[in-house]
Amino acid sequence: MTKINKMELPLEQREELLEALKARFEKNMHRHEGVEWDKVQAKLDANPEKLWSLNEMEITGGEPDVVEYDKKKDEYIFYDCSAESPKGRRSACYDREALESRKKHKPENNVIDMTTAMGIELLTEEQYRALQKLENFDRKTSSWVQTPSDIRELGGALFCDYRYGHVFVYHNGADSYYAARGFRGSLRV
Repeated sequence: MTKINKMELPLEQREELLEALKARFEKNMHRHEGVEWDKVQAKLDANPEKLWSLNEMEITGGEPDVVEYDKKKDEYIFYDCSAESPKGRRSACYDREALESRKKHKPENNVIDMTTAMGIELLTEEQYRALQKLENFDRKTSSWVQTPSDIRELGGALFCDYRYGHVFVYHNGADSYYAARGFRGSLRV
């Protein structure tokens, strides 16, 4: 009997995910000009735990796609490319400290714990702006982004969205959460 590692997808699920990723990759070539799917898939085949993380991105509504190739590190970088902030990751406050500080109406989860559990990184403001240069995301929703420690120490956290033809960066209490605010992640393979 073969034991399946938590971080490894069963063969059928792996094949379905690769099919979905390839279809999205081919449909959105403007996100990764000059990148070849066969090379991306070879990297994924060599790193099954990354496929597990991509599956977590996929099942929570992130629609991950390749957005960059890091030549120095020989890594492909995936970002969540869903039109709006991923549905399966909304209504979460920023981190565990913020979650525990709420006295009433606590959300079910927090962004930092979720990204860690998924094996991904929360987008930075710079990455969020780079993503918006590929096409416009979060026209009706917003997404938490990595927050500098000095802002977080004062109780705040940052989020971004796209309105009026521009990317906006805002602040809110880290303990806040909204049905239209989630987060976008990145994964290097």
